[in-house]
Amino acid sequence: MTDTPPNEPTGADEARDIAEVPAVELINTVAVHLLSAAAVKVGLADDPQEQTDLDEARKLITALAGLVTAAATEIGDHHARPLRDGLRSVQLAFREASTIQDAPGAGPGEKYTGPVN
Repeated sequence: MTDTPPNEPTGADEARDIAEVPAVELINTVAVHLLSAAAVKVGLADDPQEQTDLDEARKLITALAGLVTAAATEIGDHHARPLRDGLRSVQLAFREASTIQDAPGAGPGEKYTGPVN
């Protein structure tokens, strides 16, 4: 007899074989993690005084922009559009949070997305 209640997943059930996960799901998962981390680092979280780090945000946004731009044709517009919208939102939030403004086209990720206004 085990202590696991019926219909409760066991440790073996919780893990997924990476070979069975569709590429679109992996790309979206990674992009959402990058987007969430970037949002925190630009000050869009619970404690902006403690969590804002624009240097880290720049790196995360640039990585997100590269991923979204490269993957857009592979994952289709249905999946890419919300990622582009989220990316644009954190790019704009970065611009607002910056005391020294980047030149148009030189902000985080803009080498992949073009200037964000």
